[in-house]
Amino acid sequence: MAEENGNGQRKTAEELAKKQRDISIAEFFEKNRHLLGFDNPRKALLTAVKEAVDNSLDACEEARILPEINIELIQLSETRFRVIVEDNGPGIVKEQLPKIFAKLLYGSKFFKLAESRGQQGIGISATVLYGQLTTGKPATILSKTGPNRKAIQMKLKINTEKNSPDVEEEQQIDWDEKQHGTRIEVDLEGSYIKGRQSVDEYLKETAIINPHVTIIYTNPEANQVIYSRATDKLPPEPKEIQPHPYGVELGRLIKMLENTECRTLQQFLTTEFCRVSPNTAKEICENSALLPNTKPRDFTREMTEQLYNGIQKTKIMSPPTDCLSPIGEDLIEKSLKKEINAEFYTAVSRPVSVYRGNPFQVEIGIAYGGTQPKEEQVNLLRFANRVPLLYQQGACAFTKSVIATSWKSYGLQQSNGAIPIGPVTILMHIASVWVPFTSESKEALAHYPEIIKEIKLALQEAGRKLQSYVHKKVKVQNQLERANMFDSYIPEVADALSRLTGENKEALIKKLKDMIKKEEIQNVIHNMESLKGEVEEETKLAEKQEDED
Repeated sequence: MAEENGNGQRKTAEELAKKQRDISIAEFFEKNRHLLGFDNPRKALLTAVKEAVDNSLDACEEARILPEINIELIQLSETRFRVIVEDNGPGIVKEQLPKIFAKLLYGSKFFKLAESRGQQGIGISATVLYGQLTTGKPATILSKTGPNRKAIQMKLKINTEKNSPDVEEEQQIDWDEKQHGTRIEVDLEGSYIKGRQSVDEYLKETAIINPHVTIIYTNPEANQVIYSRATDKLPPEPKEIQPHPYGVELGRLIKMLENTECRTLQQFLTTEFCRVSPNTAKEICENSALLPNTKPRDFTREMTEQLYNGIQKTKIMSPPTDCLSPIGEDLIEKSLKKEINAEFYTAVSRPVSVYRGNPFQVEIGIAYGGTQPKEEQVNLLRFANRVPLLYQQGACAFTKSVIATSWKSYGLQQSNGAIPIGPVTILMHIASVWVPFTSESKEALAHYPEIIKEIKLALQEAGRKLQSYVHKKVKVQNQLERANMFDSYIPEVADALSRLTGENKEALIKKLKDMIKKEEIQNVIHNMESLKGEVEEETKLAEKQEDED
């Protein structure tokens, strides 16, 4: 029905048109902050810390600086906190400070096809926006770009109507204790509760998945926790790549042809995409029924669709893998050993695979036994590009893959459609140039079949190693039980043998005890890590047998 005005009369199209206006992205998220992870006070506090830490880690790694990050939470009132995050990164130049911290959808990584944490360009500015909405106060930013230089301090707010920064205060100050780095202070509404989805857990998991980082954390109770780095070696720097032809949809291909400076179709294909050689470009042109010297500016929508279909018909090499920076099996094990008290550790890094033309790599780590609870669900640690995912576990492709894996054969209890039960922590990490999250808050991995397949293969490979270890452990424990049983009968057996043979009873007892080698079995149980070499060897033999079958 047509809308009526205050007098009960129909409104004209011209009157309705006056109400229409542009909506700023900042205004949109001002009303829909739950999309960015600020659903409730507890989660808001975690999200604020997460976004600031992600920025710091990316800045340090890009500048090839071993990160040292200080996080402090100060409780101002029952519902208000001051979040302070300080790093030793390269700092930020004065001109960029307002845009980075007080303008949504501003960043350098959105168009960059290389592994990084903050890819959407929303994170840290969303934290500033949330603080502004809940306390009315600006964020305070301090940045220094080198020794013997003054630091720039700014107080910033976001103009939500224009999605632009408002600089309320700016000054140069001394920051002598820092050669270079950035510090952000934001007052916001929050709730500090320890537990699985807390700031404490997030920082612990960040230390696990980033073994090259030192984190110094002071919680609202003024207790300080230090997570020391497990390695002094920075992860390899991911290299930027061009898009892969298989990952480009028709609409984007049209736009690329419109914006290219290339003069021919063949030049366009070899220049604007990765893995397209001159020969591959000619093959794409043949499969598209297009001439290699066709000018991109002459393309119609129909011609572009021909080109798109021709690309799908052409066999093109997978994207290069140096755009990723996986953690590696050794460092995953070191990180798990540093933070989790277990008796057996193993890790698996799968070969690089591809979804929609985007390269990705799955890594799995397992810590078994130790002080971990035996009658609870296994502890799932989910990560994407070295960032912990603490919320929406049930909606995540990682969780789906764990549930779909048969863990009974690997020595754990599991009901149908459920996470297995046992003294186990499973670390799952995906590294990709573009991680497919289920929402803007980046909390769960989307269910791409290619990704789920790789996760399951990695889980099965790690599960076989766990299975071999558990079976070895059970075998050794059974040996000890038999030895204990025989040990209890040794005095009677020795007494009988002494009467039959006339030999000294004590000498017989000693010989019988030597036969069962009980102490050796106990030593193996106390040092089950010594079984790992045998486990690795048996797993390789099992995998070889599977391949032959």
